[in-house]
Amino acid sequence: MSTPPRFAKLVVFGVGLIGGSFALALRAAGEVGEVVGFGRRLGSLTQALELGILDRAGFNVGQEVSNADLVLIATPVGTTPEVMARIVPCLGPQTVVTDAGSTKEDVVAAARAHFGQRLGQFVPAHPIAGAENSGALAARADLYRHKQVVLTPLAESDAASVARVRAAWECCGAQVRELSPAEHDRVFAAVSHLPHLLSFALVHELARRDNRDLLFAFAASGFRDFTRIAASHPEMWRDICLANRGALLDELARYQTQLDELRDALQCADGARLETTFAVARAARRAWAEGRTDA
Repeated sequence: MSTPPRFAKLVVFGVGLIGGSFALALRAAGEVGEVVGFGRRLGSLTQALELGILDRAGFNVGQEVSNADLVLIATPVGTTPEVMARIVPCLGPQTVVTDAGSTKEDVVAAARAHFGQRLGQFVPAHPIAGAENSGALAARADLYRHKQVVLTPLAESDAASVARVRAAWECCGAQVRELSPAEHDRVFAAVSHLPHLLSFALVHELARRDNRDLLFAFAASGFRDFTRIAASHPEMWRDICLANRGALLDELARYQTQLDELRDALQCADGARLETTFAVARAARRAWAEGRTDA
Protein backbone atom coordinates (compact mmCIF):
# COMPACT_ATOMS: atom_id res chain seq x y z
CA MET A 1 0.00 0.00 0.00
CA SER A 2 1.43 3.38 -1.00
CA THR A 3 1.86 6.11 1.59
CA PRO A 4 -0.71 8.91 1.23
CA PRO A 5 0.69 12.35 0.38
CA ARG A 6 1.57 14.63 3.27
CA PHE A 7 -0.72 17.34 1.86
CA ALA A 8 -4.02 16.09 0.49
CA LYS A 9 -4.94 19.52 -0.85
CA LEU A 10 -2.76 22.54 -1.64
CA VAL A 11 -4.23 25.89 -2.63
CA VAL A 12 -1.88 28.35 -4.33
CA PHE A 13 -2.57 32.04 -4.85
CA GLY A 14 -0.25 33.07 -7.68
CA VAL A 15 0.85 30.22 -9.92
CA GLY A 16 3.90 31.83 -11.50
CA LEU A 17 7.56 30.99 -10.94
CA ILE A 18 7.40 30.72 -7.14
CA GLY A 19 3.94 29.27 -6.58
CA GLY A 20 4.12 27.05 -9.65
CA SER A 21 7.52 25.65 -8.71
CA PHE A 22 6.29 24.92 -5.17
CA ALA A 23 3.36 22.91 -6.54
CA LEU A 24 5.56 21.07 -9.05
CA ALA A 25 8.16 20.23 -6.41
CA LEU A 26 5.59 18.78 -4.00
CA ARG A 27 4.00 16.87 -6.87
CA ALA A 28 7.38 15.45 -7.95
CA ALA A 29 8.03 14.36 -4.35
CA GLY A 30 4.65 12.63 -4.21
CA GLU A 31 3.66 14.77 -1.24
CA VAL A 32 0.55 16.52 -2.61
CA GLY A 33 -2.79 15.10 -3.70
CA GLU A 34 -4.70 17.94 -5.33
CA VAL A 35 -3.44 21.39 -6.32
CA VAL A 36 -5.93 24.23 -6.81
CA GLY A 37 -4.81 27.63 -8.06
CA PHE A 38 -6.12 31.16 -7.94
CA GLY A 39 -4.78 34.01 -10.06
CA ARG A 40 -5.61 37.42 -11.42
CA ARG A 41 -5.59 36.35 -15.05
CA LEU A 42 -7.51 33.46 -16.57
CA GLY A 43 -4.77 33.02 -19.17
CA SER A 44 -2.17 32.34 -16.46
CA LEU A 45 -4.40 29.76 -14.79
CA THR A 46 -5.09 28.08 -18.10
CA GLN A 47 -1.37 27.91 -18.80
CA ALA A 48 -0.71 26.43 -15.35
CA LEU A 49 -3.35 23.77 -16.02
CA GLU A 50 -1.80 22.89 -19.37
CA LEU A 51 1.65 22.61 -17.78
CA GLY A 52 0.41 20.21 -15.10
CA ILE A 53 1.04 22.66 -12.26
CA LEU A 54 -2.63 22.66 -11.26
CA ASP A 55 -5.31 20.04 -11.13
CA ARG A 56 -7.91 22.74 -11.46
CA ALA A 57 -8.44 26.48 -11.20
CA GLY A 58 -10.33 27.76 -8.20
CA PHE A 59 -13.30 30.10 -8.40
CA ASN A 60 -14.84 29.91 -4.92
CA VAL A 61 -12.27 30.85 -2.28
CA GLY A 62 -14.37 29.67 0.64
CA GLN A 63 -15.04 26.28 -0.89
CA GLU A 64 -11.40 25.62 -1.73
CA VAL A 65 -9.70 27.01 1.38
CA SER A 66 -12.01 25.49 3.96
CA ASN A 67 -10.74 21.93 3.43
CA ALA A 68 -7.18 22.72 2.30
CA ASP A 69 -4.23 21.38 4.26
CA LEU A 70 -1.89 24.11 3.07
CA VAL A 71 -2.37 27.51 1.44
CA LEU A 72 0.56 29.32 -0.21
CA ILE A 73 0.31 33.03 -0.97
CA ALA A 74 2.77 33.59 -3.81
CA THR A 75 1.44 36.85 -5.20
CA PRO A 76 3.38 40.17 -5.23
CA VAL A 77 3.78 41.35 -1.64
CA GLY A 78 1.58 44.39 -2.27
CA THR A 79 -1.43 42.11 -2.79
CA THR A 80 -0.82 39.88 0.25
CA PRO A 81 -3.19 41.79 2.58
CA GLU A 82 -6.00 41.48 0.02
CA VAL A 83 -5.49 37.72 -0.27
CA MET A 84 -5.43 37.35 3.51
CA ALA A 85 -8.69 39.26 3.82
CA ARG A 86 -10.30 36.83 1.35
CA ILE A 87 -9.10 33.59 2.89
CA VAL A 88 -9.16 34.09 6.67
CA PRO A 89 -12.96 33.90 7.09
CA CYS A 90 -12.92 30.58 5.19
CA LEU A 91 -10.06 28.78 6.95
CA GLY A 92 -10.68 25.30 8.18
CA PRO A 93 -9.27 24.39 11.61
CA GLN A 94 -6.63 22.19 9.94
CA THR A 95 -5.56 24.71 7.30
CA VAL A 96 -2.06 26.20 7.55
CA VAL A 97 -1.25 29.35 5.58
CA THR A 98 2.20 30.47 4.51
CA ASP A 99 3.58 32.98 2.03
CA ALA A 100 6.62 33.39 -0.20
CA GLY A 101 7.13 37.14 0.03
CA SER A 102 10.57 38.72 -0.12
CA THR A 103 9.72 41.05 2.78
CA LYS A 104 8.43 39.94 6.13
CA GLU A 105 7.63 42.78 8.54
CA ASP A 106 4.88 44.10 6.25
CA VAL A 107 3.51 40.58 5.81
CA VAL A 108 3.48 40.04 9.57
CA ALA A 109 1.66 43.34 10.08
CA ALA A 110 -0.95 42.30 7.52
CA ALA A 111 -1.34 38.92 9.19
CA ARG A 112 -1.88 40.52 12.59
CA ALA A 113 -4.52 42.77 11.04
CA HIS A 114 -6.43 39.97 9.29
CA PHE A 115 -5.91 36.64 11.08
CA GLY A 116 -7.00 37.67 14.56
CA GLN A 117 -7.47 34.59 16.73
CA ARG A 118 -6.29 32.39 13.86
CA LEU A 119 -2.80 33.90 13.73
CA GLY A 120 -1.38 30.59 14.92
CA GLN A 121 -2.31 29.08 11.56
CA PHE A 122 0.02 31.47 9.66
CA VAL A 123 3.75 30.91 9.19
CA PRO A 124 5.66 33.54 7.12
CA ALA A 125 8.34 32.21 4.77
CA HIS A 126 10.68 33.37 2.01
CA PRO A 127 12.28 30.99 -0.52
CA ILE A 128 15.67 32.29 -1.68
CA ALA A 129 15.37 30.92 -5.17
CA GLY A 130 14.11 33.55 -7.55
CA ALA A 131 14.98 33.99 -11.22
CA GLU A 132 14.77 36.78 -13.74
CA ASN A 133 11.97 35.04 -15.62
CA SER A 134 8.43 34.94 -14.26
CA GLY A 135 5.09 33.26 -14.94
CA ALA A 136 3.96 29.67 -15.06
CA LEU A 137 6.25 28.88 -17.98
CA ALA A 138 9.26 29.61 -15.78
CA ALA A 139 8.15 27.22 -13.02
CA ARG A 140 10.15 24.05 -12.50
CA ALA A 141 10.16 21.22 -9.98
CA ASP A 142 13.83 21.62 -8.99
CA LEU A 143 13.82 25.38 -8.35
CA TYR A 144 14.18 24.96 -4.57
CA ARG A 145 16.54 22.01 -4.51
CA HIS A 146 19.55 22.84 -2.30
CA LYS A 147 18.31 26.42 -1.94
CA GLN A 148 17.59 28.20 1.33
CA VAL A 149 14.12 29.01 2.61
CA VAL A 150 13.78 31.36 5.57
CA LEU A 151 10.89 30.95 8.00
CA THR A 152 10.04 33.88 10.27
CA PRO A 153 7.57 32.31 12.73
CA LEU A 154 5.61 34.53 15.08
CA ALA A 155 5.30 33.98 18.80
CA GLU A 156 1.69 33.03 18.07
CA SER A 157 2.51 30.52 15.33
CA ASP A 158 1.50 27.01 16.35
CA ALA A 159 4.45 24.64 16.62
CA ALA A 160 2.54 22.14 14.48
CA SER A 161 1.93 24.80 11.80
CA VAL A 162 5.62 25.73 11.73
CA ALA A 163 6.56 22.05 11.46
CA ARG A 164 4.13 21.56 8.58
CA VAL A 165 5.49 24.51 6.60
CA ARG A 166 9.07 23.43 7.29
CA ALA A 167 8.23 19.93 6.07
CA ALA A 168 6.66 21.29 2.88
CA TRP A 169 9.78 23.20 1.93
CA GLU A 170 12.04 20.31 2.86
CA CYS A 171 9.94 18.08 0.57
CA CYS A 172 10.82 20.58 -2.17
CA GLY A 173 14.51 19.93 -1.49
CA ALA A 174 15.15 23.21 0.33
CA GLN A 175 17.32 23.92 3.36
CA VAL A 176 15.18 25.68 5.94
CA ARG A 177 16.45 28.35 8.35
CA GLU A 178 14.72 30.76 10.73
CA LEU A 179 15.11 34.49 11.35
CA SER A 180 12.98 37.12 13.01
CA PRO A 181 10.95 39.24 10.55
CA ALA A 182 13.01 42.37 11.33
CA GLU A 183 16.35 40.58 10.95
CA HIS A 184 15.15 39.02 7.71
CA ASP A 185 14.30 42.40 6.21
CA ARG A 186 17.61 43.97 7.22
CA VAL A 187 19.61 41.06 5.76
CA PHE A 188 17.77 40.96 2.46
CA ALA A 189 17.79 44.72 2.04
CA ALA A 190 21.59 44.39 1.88
CA VAL A 191 22.09 41.23 -0.18
CA SER A 192 19.00 41.15 -2.42
CA HIS A 193 16.92 44.30 -2.55
CA LEU A 194 19.84 46.72 -2.93
CA PRO A 195 21.50 44.70 -5.75
CA HIS A 196 18.20 44.66 -7.65
CA LEU A 197 17.77 48.40 -7.18
CA LEU A 198 21.30 49.06 -8.45
CA SER A 199 20.89 46.76 -11.43
CA PHE A 200 17.62 48.39 -12.45
CA ALA A 201 19.18 51.83 -12.00
CA LEU A 202 22.19 51.12 -14.23
CA VAL A 203 20.16 49.68 -17.09
CA HIS A 204 17.59 52.48 -16.79
CA GLU A 205 20.29 55.15 -16.91
CA LEU A 206 21.94 53.65 -20.00
CA ALA A 207 18.58 53.11 -21.71
CA ARG A 208 17.84 56.85 -21.50
CA ARG A 209 21.03 57.88 -23.33
CA ASP A 210 20.94 58.95 -26.96
CA ASN A 211 23.72 56.45 -27.81
CA ARG A 212 22.07 53.53 -25.97
CA ASP A 213 22.11 51.31 -29.07
CA LEU A 214 25.87 51.71 -29.35
CA LEU A 215 26.37 51.06 -25.64
CA PHE A 216 24.27 47.91 -25.60
CA ALA A 217 25.96 46.68 -28.79
CA PHE A 218 29.29 46.54 -26.95
CA ALA A 219 27.98 45.28 -23.59
CA ALA A 220 29.48 41.87 -22.85
CA SER A 221 29.69 39.31 -20.04
CA GLY A 222 30.44 41.77 -17.24
CA PHE A 223 27.37 43.83 -18.09
CA ARG A 224 25.28 40.69 -18.52
CA ASP A 225 26.29 39.30 -15.11
CA PHE A 226 25.75 42.56 -13.26
CA THR A 227 22.41 43.35 -14.88
CA ARG A 228 20.81 39.90 -15.12
CA ILE A 229 18.42 40.71 -12.30
CA ALA A 230 17.23 43.87 -14.07
CA ALA A 231 15.13 41.49 -16.16
CA SER A 232 13.08 40.65 -13.04
CA HIS A 233 9.37 41.36 -12.67
CA PRO A 234 8.86 45.17 -12.30
CA GLU A 235 5.63 44.98 -10.30
CA MET A 236 7.05 42.48 -7.85
CA TRP A 237 10.18 44.53 -7.25
CA ARG A 238 8.22 47.77 -6.97
CA ASP A 239 6.27 46.18 -4.10
CA ILE A 240 9.39 44.74 -2.45
CA CYS A 241 11.27 48.05 -2.52
CA LEU A 242 8.33 49.96 -1.08
CA ALA A 243 7.57 47.34 1.56
CA ASN A 244 11.18 47.33 2.81
CA ARG A 245 11.97 50.96 2.07
CA GLY A 246 13.28 51.77 5.56
CA ALA A 247 15.98 49.11 5.56
CA LEU A 248 16.62 49.66 1.85
CA LEU A 249 17.19 53.40 2.35
CA ASP A 250 19.72 52.57 5.08
CA GLU A 251 21.58 50.23 2.73
CA LEU A 252 21.43 52.76 -0.10
CA ALA A 253 23.04 55.35 2.18
CA ARG A 254 25.83 52.91 3.06
CA TYR A 255 26.40 52.18 -0.62
CA GLN A 256 26.43 55.89 -1.43
CA THR A 257 29.19 56.33 1.15
CA GLN A 258 31.19 53.59 -0.61
CA LEU A 259 30.67 55.28 -3.98
CA ASP A 260 31.80 58.60 -2.53
CA GLU A 261 34.99 56.95 -1.27
CA LEU A 262 35.68 55.48 -4.71
CA ARG A 263 34.99 58.81 -6.40
CA ASP A 264 37.45 60.52 -4.04
CA ALA A 265 40.07 57.88 -4.80
CA LEU A 266 39.59 58.42 -8.53
CA GLN A 267 39.75 62.20 -8.22
CA CYS A 268 43.00 61.89 -6.24
CA ALA A 269 44.36 59.22 -8.61
CA ASP A 270 44.81 57.10 -5.49
CA GLY A 271 45.57 53.74 -7.05
CA ALA A 272 46.55 52.15 -3.75
CA ARG A 273 43.15 52.88 -2.21
CA LEU A 274 41.35 51.54 -5.28
CA GLU A 275 43.43 48.37 -5.27
CA THR A 276 42.84 47.81 -1.55
CA THR A 277 39.08 48.18 -2.01
CA PHE A 278 39.12 45.81 -4.97
CA ALA A 279 41.29 43.26 -3.12
CA VAL A 280 39.04 43.17 -0.06
CA ALA A 281 35.97 42.80 -2.29
CA ARG A 282 37.62 40.07 -4.34
CA ALA A 283 38.61 38.06 -1.27
CA ALA A 284 35.13 38.35 0.25
CA ARG A 285 33.46 37.38 -3.03
CA ARG A 286 35.69 34.33 -3.44
CA ALA A 287 35.16 33.20 0.14
CA TRP A 288 31.39 33.48 -0.29
CA ALA A 289 31.45 31.60 -3.62
CA GLU A 290 33.49 28.81 -2.06
CA GLY A 291 31.19 28.57 0.97
CA ARG A 292 33.90 29.60 3.40
CA THR A 293 32.94 31.22 6.70
CA ASP A 294 35.56 33.99 6.40
CA ALA A 295 33.47 35.81 3.76
